[in-house]
Amino acid sequence: MLFERQKNLLALLDTLGGEVGGLDFQKLLFLYCREAEATPTYEFVPYRFGGFSFTSYADKRRLIEQGLLADEERAWKLTPAGKVRAKVDGRIRLGMDRFARNHASLRGDALVAEAYRRHPFYAIRSEMSDRVLAGDQPALRAIEAARPAAARPGLCTIGYEGSTLENYLNRLLCDGVTLLCDVRRNPLSRKYGFSKSTLSKACEGVGIRYEHLPELGIASEERRELHTQADYDALFAVYERESLPKQTAALAKIRGWIEAGERVALTCFEKLPHQCHRHCVAEALEHAACGCLVAVHL
Repeated sequence: MLFERQKNLLALLDTLGGEVGGLDFQKLLFLYCREAEATPTYEFVPYRFGGFSFTSYADKRRLIEQGLLADEERAWKLTPAGKVRAKVDGRIRLGMDRFARNHASLRGDALVAEAYRRHPFYAIRSEMSDRVLAGDQPALRAIEAARPAAARPGLCTIGYEGSTLENYLNRLLCDGVTLLCDVRRNPLSRKYGFSKSTLSKACEGVGIRYEHLPELGIASEERRELHTQADYDALFAVYERESLPKQTAALAKIRGWIEAGERVALTCFEKLPHQCHRHCVAEALEHAACGCLVAVHL
């Protein structure tokens, strides 16, 4: 069973000849998703070599396991079975064919440079922009201009419900977050990218520090039967009365990070802050700051 995005990935690789170097394919996939699709198959973050999709590499591992891609670290290569499965709607394939023709001569540094020129935000963390864009001052200035302004130290909250890992990270970057504080009791998720090990590595990759304070979480057995806002409110009333007052050390740690100059984001699952205990943590920190701290809910 393949997801539509995985079918599209196989079809694009087939359109590009069936085998493409690792960096080249990531840049071609980036340009295809950003420019040729109305709804991008994959989203990207600014990474070491420009736009990067964690999800595409997770899919690569799954497709290798299924025998549809060859197990090659530095290339994307269809197997015979993968070529058979590289089928998509005719209109989609025509768009891929057109994209492949338009980018047939772009590979290597020239391809990377073109991606940077057309989408400078995704080059803001690149380790090779000065080299591939040497002498192209307008492009280098555009990259500098695309950098989010340095944010003041402070506090915000964010949930990952309904978000891809890449979209989530970009929201943090655009807000100037420097430290992500995970307040889940058990930082596991069936949604790709949001279990502790994957999330912490992804944050590190885009320059955001990750910390986990499980003592601020709520046990999963206490979160059952939450059907209405009244159910959530009752749960949070107990949390604020019985659990949060015992967590002075954890709250002091967050205050210390902010006082040291960090912009801290409290994170958990729920999209709506009033359906997540992170808003209780934020309010406790605001109260302790006596009006000098106001949390922003991203």
